[in-house]
Amino acid sequence: MGGFGQIFAGLYKVIYQTDKYDDYNMAKQGKGMFWGPVVNPARKDDPEAMSCDKLPFWVDDNTTPDIPLAVSPKILAEYAYDELPIPSTDFSMSPDGKQTVNLSTWIWADKARFKPVSVTASLPHTNLSATTTATPVSLKLEPGTGEANLHPASGECPINPDGSIGSPYSDAKKNDSPPCGLTYLRASTKSGTYPLKATVTWKISWKSSTGEGGNLPTGTYGKTTAVTVQEIQAVNR
Repeated sequence: MGGFGQIFAGLYKVIYQTDKYDDYNMAKQGKGMFWGPVVNPARKDDPEAMSCDKLPFWVDDNTTPDIPLAVSPKILAEYAYDELPIPSTDFSMSPDGKQTVNLSTWIWADKARFKPVSVTASLPHTNLSATTTATPVSLKLEPGTGEANLHPASGECPINPDGSIGSPYSDAKKNDSPPCGLTYLRASTKSGTYPLKATVTWKISWKSSTGEGGNLPTGTYGKTTAVTVQEIQAVNR
């Protein structure tokens, strides 16, 4: 052990064995624990990741320390946020494959594809826990070109009560406008494809064992699909 290591070892021995605590609080074994700074691996590159630099301190079971940056219900909720099992933004499309100028593209997602998901984070030896829930709100379409009409015009397709999006295409609907979709007005001849982007917005809320709760920043998750748009004189689905 080098000189600095010996200095720190001696410092810790003074603080935790002879100064603040009696023999590292061994007499309280099972009735509490030392708390110390820990970096969330999922946030290790955040600028604030190393902002907690307080030396380890003792906390009795079922108590919450009034210490800046100590674990709180909201911190647990934010940790649970990182663990939410958000499904991938997959959808069905008709026509499937190449699209055609002036022919509506229907977009939909199956029933219960997008439904609320929750994660609970808790801290052992305390009464602290927090549940974070993500609720899907809408699917936003971006056609990848200014020469396209969106359905609805805002490009925001609401999530249906059963967790589906839009409505599947059928021959009986061939003269209808899709509740969720778009119509390309020009072929993708020059660019080869258009980058069709579909993004689901999720509202994030949390509640805790202490009664605290609220909202966390909205989450957006999406995917981009390369779409080829052709121009033909006659169309059959």
